[in-house]
Amino acid sequence: MPRIAGVSTKQAGPLLRLMYRYARRRFGAVPEPFTILAHHRKLMMAGGRHEMAVEKGSTVLPASVRELAVYRVAQQIGCSWCVDFGTMLQRLHGLDIERLKDIDDYATSPAYNRQERLAIAYADAMSGAAVTVTDEQVAELEAEFGPAGVVELTYQVALENMRARTNSALGIPDQGFTSGDACRVPVPSDTGDRAAATG
Repeated sequence: MPRIAGVSTKQAGPLLRLMYRYARRRFGAVPEPFTILAHHRKLMMAGGRHEMAVEKGSTVLPASVRELAVYRVAQQIGCSWCVDFGTMLQRLHGLDIERLKDIDDYATSPAYNRQERLAIAYADAMSGAAVTVTDEQVAELEAEFGPAGVVELTYQVALENMRARTNSALGIPDQGFTSGDACRVPVPSDTGDRAAATG
């Protein structure tokens, strides 16, 4: 149960209902962090525009490299919602999600190629209590992806740090996107009863 209840469909105004409908069509359910962010309309609108712009602008890195780095951040920070949602996004991109079970052994696992290993290691270096990125690490990434690729990877990892830390602080649990059991409408905040959300 999140620490702050989301804005339910019944509580939502016309614009928010429209946004919920779009999210439900795209993802199969309204992402719970979105329903909580809906309490602050200006930040919700800013966040939505930013997410769409970042998605559209992230075209330099291979999808597998980008998605694995983002997933690794979620896993390292311990955001179960982000891990769940990130797994679904990888599946929708046609990526192999079975290999995620080997991600802790990424440095030696044959499931990961050199580019993916570099990106995961970078995600680790950016996502601890202190940033431990080295000059050598960035130089290696630049040789592999170019400066634009390093910037894109850094931005994506930093953004997922923000998402994962926000969702973890607000206590947002996984929503069932991976299993296909995601709640079909926002969770009502009054009762905390997910079953009531189908009404």
